[in-house]
Amino acid sequence: MANEFRATTVEQAPRSKARASSRTPEERYVRGPHQKIRALPTDGTNPTLGDGTKPITLVLLGLLLLASNAQADPPRRPNVVLIMTDDQGYGDLGFHGNPQLKTPRLDSLARESARFRTFYVGPVCSLTRASLMTGRYAYRTGVVDTFRGRSMMHPDEVTVAEILADNGYRTGIFGKWHLGDNAPLRPIDQGFQEALVHRGGGIGQVSDPPGSSYFNPILMHNGREERTSGYCSDVYTDAALRFIEADRTRPFFVYLAFNAPHEPLQVPDRDLEPYRGITPYRGEPGDGHPLPASVPAETTARVYAMVANIDANVGRLLDRLDALGLARDTLVIFLSDNGPQQPRYNAGMLDRKGSVHEGGIRVPCFARWPGVIEAGRVVEKMAGAIDLAPTIVDACAAPKPESVAFDGRSLMPLLKAEAVDWPDRTLYFQWHRGDLPQLHRAFAARSDRYKLVQAQGVEPIRLPRSQRYELFDMQTDLREQVNIAGSHPEIVESMLRGYEAWFADVESTHRFTPPRIHLGSPREDPATLTRQDFRGEATAWEPGEMGGWDVEVIEPGSYDLEIVYVQGAAGFAQIELAGVTRKVEIAQGSRTCRVEGFELKPGPGKLRAWVERPAGTVAIYQLVIHRRKPAPKR
Repeated sequence: MANEFRATTVEQAPRSKARASSRTPEERYVRGPHQKIRALPTDGTNPTLGDGTKPITLVLLGLLLLASNAQADPPRRPNVVLIMTDDQGYGDLGFHGNPQLKTPRLDSLARESARFRTFYVGPVCSLTRASLMTGRYAYRTGVVDTFRGRSMMHPDEVTVAEILADNGYRTGIFGKWHLGDNAPLRPIDQGFQEALVHRGGGIGQVSDPPGSSYFNPILMHNGREERTSGYCSDVYTDAALRFIEADRTRPFFVYLAFNAPHEPLQVPDRDLEPYRGITPYRGEPGDGHPLPASVPAETTARVYAMVANIDANVGRLLDRLDALGLARDTLVIFLSDNGPQQPRYNAGMLDRKGSVHEGGIRVPCFARWPGVIEAGRVVEKMAGAIDLAPTIVDACAAPKPESVAFDGRSLMPLLKAEAVDWPDRTLYFQWHRGDLPQLHRAFAARSDRYKLVQAQGVEPIRLPRSQRYELFDMQTDLREQVNIAGSHPEIVESMLRGYEAWFADVESTHRFTPPRIHLGSPREDPATLTRQDFRGEATAWEPGEMGGWDVEVIEPGSYDLEIVYVQGAAGFAQIELAGVTRKVEIAQGSRTCRVEGFELKPGPGKLRAWVERPAGTVAIYQLVIHRRKPAPKR
């Protein structure tokens, strides 16, 4: 599993939301306008008190505390390993009743952890990732979909990585980010000091460099393109292990975000071999919702092989924590980002990825912290992705910036089985295609007892005048088999009003206005724009579609542009921004052309680029923007 990647640390960008540029080693600042906070020193010692307390007083106080509770362990700030898989359903675990899929290490992790009986995420991956990083509903953050410029998180959102970095933690992400590929939206702009990630929503998509695959993938290492060696899930795990071992003087936060078992279903033969020729398990007769008549065997085999590979990599990571003596001091959290993409065993739940029914949004979630969280504990209270950032911040004793308003709650009291008042609450879920979220389209509201569902409208079609609302009693009908909406119209009405208030609330944060890509940032030169973030009426996920990038030129001047397009006939390439247009000839069979000395004016605008050929006009593949270097003085 060796590859040529070497861990290096990127210096965090100074931004308006970042801590002040001048600070003492004893203080860290969270993003303005956040208040100054006092963090634990990086040497692992406790801070001195700021009220003039003498050292001898501290000694006496410590002796008194020891005498009062000789069995108490000293407070410790844990390392954190957050593991998330991509399109792994609730049923894609041996622990959850799948007799075909062998996941011994994940099953063992589940037994060693506290686990949530009902844990919820977004119907698709970007929404879950935004909530996971911020503790807030994705619709607040600018993330409303997975592509076409709708999966970019506003840079003023405060991530858990930023909070921990401001409190002495080393922070690293390895795998899938999917919240923006350009400054100021990248993980290295959002609190991660080390980042090895693929672009966009997946390897092999339009955001990826041509020719990249799950084997020897071309990744972004701290903002620079780099070809790695090995299978992608192995590469991410190798990099995470090197990051963990690189510095033992400070606690670490590792976000290991596998892009498997997401399509394309590429997997090493060694992992696929045990699953070749299987007849996919369909569950026991009468056990929840039946699967479609046809469940593709080869697809299921490949998914199971990809999960088995993840299982082995999680085992490698847990074994290394043991070998380094870090297991007891590390909080490990495991979850998936949404339900399965393809039809296969999913514990009898209704629907799959993209749906607000249980099969799309209920996933496994385990939390292990030896000596703090009881192994085998089952948490009955429902929880969700919006709760994990508050939970991690709480576990790490990191002060929450006053200007940060979490939608979620810390789950630590539930995980530690503390006697705590836990008021009932309702969680909300919504996703559909389109630039702007629409009221009443493809949503669900889940209270402690009931779940209201209006599942129509995922695709951009006209909704019927009268929506079909479903209501389920989740205490007795967790698989959503009996619709009781007709006999409880008052509950439907109450939950519908609650959903409408929630929608108005999340809309008020940014009015669903997308963030802008920064051009001319000293943090990103060159900047590579892709069709992943095209926006417009007919946006360019496919070559024949057109669109443009919402940009902000923060450093005006002269730039050289490299236009990358699909090989074909001769014609013209054209680029346009803020009234400035350039047109250049392209040769027969070429893949790139260059526009030199393009003047970028300051401010916001729509950057467009396209290729004109005799057969018609098509979108480009990528646009690479280089700031022109001043000519050397003679």
